[in-house]
Amino acid sequence: MATQTRRYHHGDLRAALLTRAEETLRERGPAALSLRELARDLGVSHAAPSRHFKDKQALLDALALTGFGRLAASMAASRESAGETFAERLATMSRAYVDFATANAELLDLMYSIKHDPQASEALVTASQQWAEQLVELIGAGQRRGEVREGPLERVGLPIFATLHGYASLAVSGMLPADAVEHGLADVIAHMLRGCAPDQAAAPLVP
Repeated sequence: MATQTRRYHHGDLRAALLTRAEETLRERGPAALSLRELARDLGVSHAAPSRHFKDKQALLDALALTGFGRLAASMAASRESAGETFAERLATMSRAYVDFATANAELLDLMYSIKHDPQASEALVTASQQWAEQLVELIGAGQRRGEVREGPLERVGLPIFATLHGYASLAVSGMLPADAVEHGLADVIAHMLRGCAPDQAAAPLVP
């Protein structure tokens, strides 16, 4: 047992703790997370996790921070593989978001709940804004190309985020039939694009 403890401590115990914590989160929810239990699962001393996380809240914060980093990376990768138009990029980004949400439902819930905690760290708040900033950049580029209606970026972007996150929540909750998820997302993307269209049919911003 001592050999295994040293291997994790001198290797990357922090990463091992986060990996096992995410598995526990997915299997049993945040209430089941315990630094003592994680230590037992990994075969290290009960005191070993405290070298990296002072308490359970610190562990949850780190999980959320890691999650936002992965989400931002997924969004960035989706943009690199998309076409040049706003419609193509929004569609690719939307699918990447829904894919992340459905594959990491418990983690995403944790990420957003901790993000709104008054005690959230500056690093966590910054990380939580990364993918939203990518969406704002996409909208700005679309406006410059004449593909998106005029208006403050945040106000144009809010309906997109609300629609997309709402759809992802429906998909994760099981409220949508499995065979309806893909064509449903296509309909949602079409709806968002109509709302962004730079023509007289698009609803004006309400003062």
